[in-house]
Amino acid sequence: MGTIRNILVFLFTIGMVVSSSAQQKKLVQFSGVIHNADTNVIVPYVTVTNLSFENYTVTANHQGYFSFVAHEGDTVLFTSVGYRSTRVVIPRVREDKYTAMVDMTAEIKELPMVTPYPWASIDEFNMAFMSLEIADDDIVVAKRNLSPESLAALAAVTPRSAEEIQSFSATQNHISLSNQAVNQRMANPLLSPFAWGNLIRQITEGTKSRQRGR
Repeated sequence: MGTIRNILVFLFTIGMVVSSSAQQKKLVQFSGVIHNADTNVIVPYVTVTNLSFENYTVTANHQGYFSFVAHEGDTVLFTSVGYRSTRVVIPRVREDKYTAMVDMTAEIKELPMVTPYPWASIDEFNMAFMSLEIADDDIVVAKRNLSPESLAALAAVTPRSAEEIQSFSATQNHISLSNQAVNQRMANPLLSPFAWGNLIRQITEGTKSRQRGR
């Protein structure tokens, strides 16, 4: 019975000592801004955890700023997705506040390669493979697209560009100016009654002139 009592007294004494030592720790206002160690860019919304005081947790704002009350000697953990965890131990300071610039290093994780397949099983793959239609190579496709039939079909449905329209109009204007003295309507004089009248008149006048000459 005495042994149990001595153990309880010893544990109580240790608890009082630890409690008194904890109470003797100085309270400080721990503040700071979190940056990327490589680019000096602000790291927002970092989780800040005081490992020495019941895992008390705060979150830095969008500008990477944080501020909370802690004790001297507390270990503070900074964690964020895509960055390595960083620990900061609050040192002894003369004043009741401590400001720190916390740097976090970006962490790159390479995931194993994953190849997705559109088949749910080997049987579906075998069926798809057996019914596979092998496409033509590039040379065959190019010859087919450049065949006279393909070019004629494209020419029938493809509208003229602005350059083609301008070139065609200029050509027509040039032909029109060059052939101003030519019968552009390509009229047949044999089908014109005026031409037949002129011909008869010329024949009659020619006959009369020959008769006078006699």
